[in-house]
Amino acid sequence: MTSEVRFILAVVLMLGVLVGGNLLFPPTPPEELEDPEVAEVVEEAEEEPGPAEAPPPGEQPGVPDALEVPDGLVEEAAPDPDAPEEDPEPEVEPVAEASVVVEGPLFRFTFSNLGARITSLELLEFESFARAGPVQLVGSEAAGFLGSRIVVEGDTLDLRGAPFQVSPEEGITLESGGEPQTLTFRYEHPTQPLFLQLRYTFLPDSYLVRVGGEIGGLERGLLVSDLGEGLAFNEADEGQEAASMAYVGNHLQEGIRTTDLGDVEGRTVVDGPFHWVAMKSRYFVVGVFPSMELGGAEYLGGILADVVLAEEGRAAVAVAQSFGSSGSFAFEVFAGPQDYALLSEMGRDFQEVNPVGWGFIRPVLRPFVGIIMWVLVFFHQTLDIGYGYVLILVGVLMRLILFPLNHKAMRAQLRNMAVQPLLKDIQTKYKDQPEKMQKELMKLYKEHGFNPLAGCWPMLLPWPVLIALFFVFQNTIELRGVPFAWLPDLAASDPFYVLPLLLGVSMFLLQWVSLRTMEEVAPQMKMMMWVLPVFMVVIFANLPSGLNLYYLTANVATLPQSWWIARERQKVQANRSPAPVEA
Repeated sequence: MTSEVRFILAVVLMLGVLVGGNLLFPPTPPEELEDPEVAEVVEEAEEEPGPAEAPPPGEQPGVPDALEVPDGLVEEAAPDPDAPEEDPEPEVEPVAEASVVVEGPLFRFTFSNLGARITSLELLEFESFARAGPVQLVGSEAAGFLGSRIVVEGDTLDLRGAPFQVSPEEGITLESGGEPQTLTFRYEHPTQPLFLQLRYTFLPDSYLVRVGGEIGGLERGLLVSDLGEGLAFNEADEGQEAASMAYVGNHLQEGIRTTDLGDVEGRTVVDGPFHWVAMKSRYFVVGVFPSMELGGAEYLGGILADVVLAEEGRAAVAVAQSFGSSGSFAFEVFAGPQDYALLSEMGRDFQEVNPVGWGFIRPVLRPFVGIIMWVLVFFHQTLDIGYGYVLILVGVLMRLILFPLNHKAMRAQLRNMAVQPLLKDIQTKYKDQPEKMQKELMKLYKEHGFNPLAGCWPMLLPWPVLIALFFVFQNTIELRGVPFAWLPDLAASDPFYVLPLLLGVSMFLLQWVSLRTMEEVAPQMKMMMWVLPVFMVVIFANLPSGLNLYYLTANVATLPQSWWIARERQKVQANRSPAPVEA
């Protein structure tokens, strides 16, 4: 069961108890008052069409309708027996593999001269929880990122293991605030006038890398660049991180689509054009963007995904872009954290590479998440306190802000409770006269302002905050690895299950305080008083400890108000003396 499913189940159970408690005593509405219509099914929102001026994919200049990458190197035609014998090709001595390092304040890239591949990509500002040292984006068993293949009319030249000349051979060291620097790779075919030159330009204070180059000896075709087999695991919970591993593409017409690596079946070709293509984990992402500089294309051409190890959810993903008769190409690579501000700066909705919430509520949920995150960061920076104390403060403030509304809701509950004897009297007196009962009930509703749901809606207001916080802890890099008290990471579950147990106790106390002063308690409510806290402990045990901390604080802050309402309810029960109903 995923954390999202657990959270949904928890919300449904808690809302059921909340609404059920308020609907415990109202009368059964007469049949004439019920709506006989069946609830309408919500229609799915229509996808927004692409730009009207954009031509269909098949008409994009330089972008083929489909990407086909056959196995092997260049496919050769069958030999002609009548052709004269050609001189054998000279043997090429193997080239030893060498590593070239590019290091800046934010990152450390390691390239191989064989294939000009990125064999290691470390983010120096983030600690890995799966191994010693900083976050590593290239898996130990992976071939690396940005290995190249050239596809021309169905033939494929695989250069992922070919020897490249590197300049500068000693690598690059960047200083904060310094100038960008460029690392160049060049491959020349030993027997044909064909070459590939790649230039990587690094900015010292940015996670963005600009890539450009030329292909010589070919008229036009596709350059296919590898995005790897998924990012390396860097979180303590490998299961949860594996579930979040996916490739994402922002298609020109179809919009953003996410495909889990575990869902890739066989070899899959996804036609372009794309605004960008990315490989993501829970907190980190490697994305490729087209660039019009130096003869680059406006869009990426397509995605190739191929299963590597199905039982481990590993699939190799590559992205294609076209090059014309000039042979030039250009693209950009973002390799870094899923920081919302940084992703937004890239444009083209790249901040939605790891979208918040489920699609049908995302437009509503995103503003809540943004506001909650702003509040957390504001208190953290302004008061100079840890995020754990910030969550406790927000939990208390939320209850204080909602106190007037909750007070009004509780008053409505007491007013409804005072009317209960009159409701029962009417139902008993006119049980054989349904029309008369309906008239008397409507009269009573109007005179006393009876509304069985009046006490519910103010209590529902904290739920958007709770739901937003769930996705804040699921996606937000700022809270990753933040410790508090005995908790090593507020974005991970409590390793000792202390907070889930305390949360269950607080929920039991809230229900016990409320039910102990009710004159009549349904057996189902008594059962839920004992069963619901147990369910909540089980469900919240694997949810982020920061979410447990906030919810526990909110429950504890609610206890005084619940105790006061219980005392008021006792006073109403002791003083009420309902007037008899006239025949």
